[in-house]
Amino acid sequence: MMHMHVGPARVAAMAPMAAVSAMLALAIAGSASAQPAAAWPAKPLRVVVPFPPGSAADAATRVITVRLSELFGQQMVIDNRSGASGNIGADIVARSAPDGYTTLVGTTSTHAVAVSLAEKLSYDPVKDFAPVTLLGSSPYIVLVHPSVPVSTMKELVAHAKSRPGQVNYASAGNASLAHLGTALFASMAGVRMNHVPYKSSALSVLDLVAGRIDLLFGTPAPVLPHLRAGKLRALASTSSKRASFVPELPTVAESGFPGYELNLWFGLFAPAATPKPILDRLNAGTLKVLAQPDTREALALQGLEPAPTTPAEFAALLRKEIERWRKASALVERGN
Repeated sequence: MMHMHVGPARVAAMAPMAAVSAMLALAIAGSASAQPAAAWPAKPLRVVVPFPPGSAADAATRVITVRLSELFGQQMVIDNRSGASGNIGADIVARSAPDGYTTLVGTTSTHAVAVSLAEKLSYDPVKDFAPVTLLGSSPYIVLVHPSVPVSTMKELVAHAKSRPGQVNYASAGNASLAHLGTALFASMAGVRMNHVPYKSSALSVLDLVAGRIDLLFGTPAPVLPHLRAGKLRALASTSSKRASFVPELPTVAESGFPGYELNLWFGLFAPAATPKPILDRLNAGTLKVLAQPDTREALALQGLEPAPTTPAEFAALLRKEIERWRKASALVERGN
């Protein structure tokens, strides 16, 4: 075998060539990774809503996506994957490819409450997602069937105290925000009520209208038509100040329970590791849509107040909300 001797001068000459080759390789790799982001979106986009059609999250998503579709020039397909208080849909997106073609409309339930109540959650609401923007928030409305002889929150408490464990309240499922929020109120008021979990908020509303359930802390979208038709009685809203769409309703806090507040927020999430250029385009497009007057009007009809943010602002809010609901869950009485 013949051995070639390479002298110092030859090595010196080869070094710049090796450096150039390495730089070219890096440039090619960088270009290849940038191409998917540059071409995005090149096909229809899937938006997973972890709640059924007719829910508050679904109604808000349909308002926003129809306008985003026009902006991006691609069809946006809403994929309702309900179950386990939204956790099933959230898990699907957490495991999806981080290419910007699958996103999630997550809520307080899926990304703040679930982690505080579930012993084993199949996804990490912080590590498995890239926050895009907060979309908006909505209070709950405290509702009773007209057959329940109460018109105020104090009358509700007196009614429940006279019937320990007999007042039935509904929620969209165990560990849902409505469940925790109602249980938190019961704990503050010193009453014991019976929790009846449903597979969706829409189903719970139907049973409230039928009189099979006494009480519901309901999201505006599915309850407002029944409220306006006189089929339900509203006692209060759960926001810190009176809701603009029902200004005549007092808040729970001003009804004798200071400090009580319950809001359901909605936000857009992508799987973790989604390229930043895609996240930036999703954020910019969504903020543009949320700024449109017709979007804001349509969301207001659903009882939703738009609240756009940067991804960093949304991430900071998420951390605060998780801590808040961890503390709140510790105050909730067992069995409520």
